[in-house]
Amino acid sequence: MSDPVFIAPKGGLTLGAVAEACGVALPEGADPAQAVTGAAPLETACPTELAYMDNARYGDVLATTRALACLVSPRFAPRVPAGTIALVTRDPYRAYAGLLARLYEEAMRPGSLFAASGISPGAHIHPQARLEDGVRVDPGAVVGPGAEIGSGTVLGPNAVVGPNVRIGRDCSIGAGATLTHALVGNRVIVHPGARIGQDGFGFAMGAGGHLKVPQVGRVIIQDDVEIGANTTIDRGASRDTVVGEGSKIDNLVQIAHNVVIGRHCVIVSGVGISGSTTLEDYVVLGGQVGVVGHLRIGMGSQIAGSSNVNRDVPPGSRWGGTPAKPVRTWFREMTTLARLAERSGKDEAEG
Repeated sequence: MSDPVFIAPKGGLTLGAVAEACGVALPEGADPAQAVTGAAPLETACPTELAYMDNARYGDVLATTRALACLVSPRFAPRVPAGTIALVTRDPYRAYAGLLARLYEEAMRPGSLFAASGISPGAHIHPQARLEDGVRVDPGAVVGPGAEIGSGTVLGPNAVVGPNVRIGRDCSIGAGATLTHALVGNRVIVHPGARIGQDGFGFAMGAGGHLKVPQVGRVIIQDDVEIGANTTIDRGASRDTVVGEGSKIDNLVQIAHNVVIGRHCVIVSGVGISGSTTLEDYVVLGGQVGVVGHLRIGMGSQIAGSSNVNRDVPPGSRWGGTPAKPVRTWFREMTTLARLAERSGKDEAEG
């Protein structure tokens, strides 16, 4: 059985181009024309590949790397071995990410799984849908009446775009994703299995039964948003659900109706955000955070993983715990409980 390479590096990158892209100077004696064939971890990089290092725990690995060049912060530059070129930068990881984007363009967003260059056989495009030139559609994809899709966008196999949905240019809609009642900007990535625009969970509760409340809003997704696999974003009940530009949403996230997410937020896997909550710009929610409905989390706030937020969070805060609170208070509570438990154990042992 053959052993395929799923994402091959793009050729033509030189050491000089790497240095220029990172804004660093090559050390004396380095050949700027030296070809760079790829990138790899410190321990496996070969003498034509790049690596990076920005964590002290990998200091010993850095000292033995065989990489052609390594992006490092000034702190770790002295530990780069003689056979490896040190490319010293204040933010090695960010510089490395930029280089990976040049080396592995194919990995930046999902592409056609059928090598489609247009509309594939087996795709179902309604006659009233409008697709600009350059849209690629894989087999099994469905595009409903009145939908509009911009050039450079890719629809994966069995993706569904509902009636009157608008999708901008250079987007990627992954295999099996479903978009209804949605307006989507440019350069948006929707990974496989995501569900966008379905009913929000709205019922008028009563002793005689629960009356369904029709959900008549939309989902608005602005430019440069990325939405992970199997994430769900409900359409609004009467207002719109909104995801602001540049926000990044991990896999398996639930965003309820009428939620407003600001610009450049980061939402990690397992998060659940209840209805009508607002996240201001640059908010970060760690994995498995739960947020009660009708709250506001202020600009730039960070919530630690597995926390439960049940009240408004002021801008610029760092909170954690259940219920969530400022991290200093949370840490003091945990320390106090640990001491009480230790003291109780000693008392039981002495008794």
